[in-house]
Formats: sequence, C-alpha cells, structure tokens
Amino acid sequence: MELETKPFVVNFGPHHPSTHGVFRMRVILDGEVVVDLEPIYGYLHRGIEKLAEGRTYTQNIPYTDRLEYRVSMVNNFAYVLAVEKLAGIEVPERAQLLRVIFAELMRISNHLTAVGFLTMELGAMGTPLFYMYREREKIMDFCEMACGQRLTHNYMRIGGLSHDIPNDFLPAIRKFVKEMPGFINEYDQLLKENEIILARTVGIGILPPDVAINYSCSGPMLRGSGVPVDIRKAEPYSGYENFDFDVPTGKTGDVYDRYRVRIEEMRQSVRILEQALNEIPPGAVCADVPVLFRPPKGEVYSHIETGQGALGFYLVSDGSIAPYRFRIRPPSLINLSVLRELCTGWKIGDMVVILGSIDINLAEVDR
Repeated sequence: MELETKPFVVNFGPHHPSTHGVFRMRVILDGEVVVDLEPIYGYLHRGIEKLAEGRTYTQNIPYTDRLEYRVSMVNNFAYVLAVEKLAGIEVPERAQLLRVIFAELMRISNHLTAVGFLTMELGAMGTPLFYMYREREKIMDFCEMACGQRLTHNYMRIGGLSHDIPNDFLPAIRKFVKEMPGFINEYDQLLKENEIILARTVGIGILPPDVAINYSCSGPMLRGSGVPVDIRKAEPYSGYENFDFDVPTGKTGDVYDRYRVRIEEMRQSVRILEQALNEIPPGAVCADVPVLFRPPKGEVYSHIETGQGALGFYLVSDGSIAPYRFRIRPPSLINLSVLRELCTGWKIGDMVVILGSIDINLAEVDR
C-alpha cells in the first residue's frame, strides 16, 4: 500500500554551511524531492550603493573591495574603468597590462575556491580544497607584494594603479605561471574521472541555453550551457583584444559542465598571463588625475568579465565630486535567480550541489 505524503516547507539557512553565507532557501519538499524553491536574501545588505553617492569617486574604491571580497581587485577594476569611461581618462599602457595580470590571477583564485568548495559539497572533506588553496595562497602572496593586502586589495586607482610593482614581483609570477599547468593537471587527476564526482554532477541541475540567456546569466553559468559569450572577447577592455585565448564551453549545462568550464578557464588565464608578462613596457602606472575631480555631466555603464560573470557599474554624474547615481550589476545575484529552475525535481543532496555550482558570494548579492 502506497503511503500518501504531503509537501512540507523546510528552511535552509540563513545560517547553514551549504548556503555560502547568510542566505536562506525556502524549500517545499515532497519527501526528499524539491517541489518548489524560493531564494531569500538581504541579510547582508549594507547599502553600499547609497553610501557611494555621498563619497567622492576616489573614496568609493574601498567600497568595491567589499563586494566579491575573495577577488576584490576585479571589483576595483570594473569600477575604475567605469569612472575612466565617464571622465574620458587615458590609462598608461603599463598600468593596463598590470591590471590584466591581476584580473587573471583573480580569475584563477576565484575558480580555485569555486571548485574546491564544490568538492566539499560533494563529500570530499578537504583534500581537493587544500590542494587548490595551496595555489590560491601563492596568489594572495602576489597581491600582498603589490599592495600590502591579502583580502581587500585596494590597489586600482582612477587612471591606473596606486603604485608600481616591486622588483621581485615579475620573477615570482613567471615561476607561478610555469608551474600552474602541472597543478591544474593534478586537479584533473583527482577529479575529472572520479566516479563519485561523475555520479553526483553529470546530468544534474541542467541549465538549457535559452533559459540561461533569458535569465541574463553570465560567466561559467552561461558558458557551461554552451553559449560562448565572454566580455573579454565580445567587448574587449584594457587591451584584451591583443591576447590569444579561447572561450571554454560546456555541452549539457549540468553541474559537471560548469565545473569543467572553470578548470579550462584557469588554463586560458595562464595563457593570457604568459603573453602579458612578455609585453609589459616601462613607464608610468597612473595618469595625472586629481583626487577631487569632477567628471562632466552624463551617465555611463561599463562591465568586465569576472570569475562569476559580468560585473557592471552604472554611474550618473551631475558634475560634482561624487556620483549622483551609483548602481552595481552583480553577477552572483543574476546567476542565483535561476536557482528555482535548476533545483525543482531534484533531491536535497542535489540541491546543495547545484547551489555550489553557481558560485555565489553573499557580500556581492546583497551589497
């Protein structure tokens, strides 16, 4: 005799290890099967966008560090590019190449944490994450060498960088770039054909390409579904048009494809770093921009490709020393909006893995 079950509501979070921060999922379950899911956020809202409208353009740079704080230098990058576009500021070539180097280091760092924590949600309690944190710590060392900070890397400035790199920076980066392909192969040995990884990720949480596009997904979420869109190729900035690299894509759009895209993107970042390290010219690292400058009246939107996807800043200037309007387009929030479609019909254990494959940071989601 079949027992009749009734759907019931379970709250995961806002303090739950699987939710990657103070994030709540209101899940309706039929047994262990997800019938419906409502993502609930806002627990970490700090009002950064409103605060920024009362500060000068330069004073707002540290606020961007507090968005995706794991890779805070790319937040600096996206913001200062928007201000430079608004004010028509030309950035020295040396500063542009150094920005690209740090952006690609941040992309590798982002994917190391994304894949490492995904393996923990799959039950690998430590080993792959520790392997990946071994290389991430080296990247943090490079950031510390350049700006003195390991987490909130307040290094970018409007017009360039706060200061030049030390003499021992480039030799250390070259050594890292030479070794990194071997480390990525090591991750593949651990994970690529692991039967538990395959069983828990292949065919799970499929995101069709049309759904990804309709939800405005970007980054590995979009490319994992087979859509080869990368802002570095589509709308190059800071000289990305001069670099030779590929845009990895998946075929099915499942958790496995999103994991594989991140691994392959690390290989492409190494390619970009190799090329950038051979092209760095001497010269200034910052244009002559006053601390209190007044961009002309107008509005601008500028975006870059981060580890999660398209990070954009919309700025409106009224001619004063502070932005009249300051708005952030966070990739984590946009990618998270498709969570309900990905999880419906799967079980609780699959739901945790699907959420991990999105790679969110609640500091960026809530702002």
